[in-house]
Amino acid sequence: MLLMGALAMLGLSAGQLSLALFTDQETVTGTFSTGSIILDDVKIDALTLTTSDMMPGDTVTDDVVVENDGTSQLRYALSTSSTNADAKALRDVLTLTVKTIDVTTPGTPCDNFDGTSVLAATVLGAGTAAFGNPAAGSQAGDRTLNAAANETLCFRVTLPSGTGNAYQSATSTTTFTFDAEQTASNP
Repeated sequence: MLLMGALAMLGLSAGQLSLALFTDQETVTGTFSTGSIILDDVKIDALTLTTSDMMPGDTVTDDVVVENDGTSQLRYALSTSSTNADAKALRDVLTLTVKTIDVTTPGTPCDNFDGTSVLAATVLGAGTAAFGNPAAGSQAGDRTLNAAANETLCFRVTLPSGTGNAYQSATSTTTFTFDAEQTASNP
């Protein structure tokens, strides 16, 4: 019995020795934040192409500042959607041309309308005037802006000089939609 007690004590002390380990543990905290893609809506809303009493050969021109107020680079595209409430199809003769800011007088945007062509004269139509593509990923014609950067674009709508009498007192409304997406991890 004494021998069994001694063996039990020996087993217990061997177990205590095997539980004695040096250890260490370190923790680190990771903080994750997302960036943002934000077009400045106030500057885009300032685009004014509304006019009345257009005559064949008339144009209306205005500038729009497209600004990236986000924290990451973005690419954007423009699409249009035009309606004809009076069924005279004015949208089918009006043309839209988009250029970059004037080369000759950049301080007076769009005064000379001599910047680089972004969209050659294109009939507004139901939705044909556009540059780039709002689909995800890099598309031909997409424009890129770094974070906190902007660019001025010049928009010109023209009623061609050959427009006939069928378009008198006609009205068309066009919605210009700017779609932006991240460029990072989005080939």
